[in-house]
Amino acid sequence: MKNFLLKTCLFLSLLLVIRSVSANVSLVVLGDSLSAGYGLSQEQTWVAELDRRWNSSHPDINIINASISGETTRGGLSRLEGVLERHQPDALFIELGGNDGLRGFDLNTVRSNLKQMIDKAQQQGVKVALSQVMVPPNYGQRFAEQFRQVFEEVAKEEGVKLVPFFMEKIATNPDYVQNDGIHPTAEAQPKIADFLEPYLLELTK
Repeated sequence: MKNFLLKTCLFLSLLLVIRSVSANVSLVVLGDSLSAGYGLSQEQTWVAELDRRWNSSHPDINIINASISGETTRGGLSRLEGVLERHQPDALFIELGGNDGLRGFDLNTVRSNLKQMIDKAQQQGVKVALSQVMVPPNYGQRFAEQFRQVFEEVAKEEGVKLVPFFMEKIATNPDYVQNDGIHPTAEAQPKIADFLEPYLLELTK
């Protein structure tokens, strides 16, 4: 009888573990220096901030930072297959394109790279959200507008959520921008996490 009860308890425990694992949701952030935390430690990034919050409030969600400083849409596209294979995520947040814009890359190429990334992820059943990205106004109003429209059009054509650019308001506060005038400070990371959290929670549902 004791052996039967012990086996039953072990079986039920195993079922709970299986259910718990199957209920977990993984979210990969594929971004550039704005998400990789240029000039900061990994523990200071907005991704790490969300991870700490969700460990308590949403322990079923695992957030993975696959961002690299200096990354372009071309680099993201070339890495994506390996990222998907390694992490097998349920959701993907693409935050790329800023370096393409700053380097004046061809907008059709940027558009194609973004679409290919979304298609590759969706073909594997991964939910995708795309971050809006903007370039500074000194790049010219015409180019800045055309660049902004690329993300809006890609999101619409691919049927994915377009998340507003999280740096738009951060960039106007000198306390939240590093001396290079581009990258967010450690103090800005919780603000970015506050802004992105509802969008990324929605993506994981």
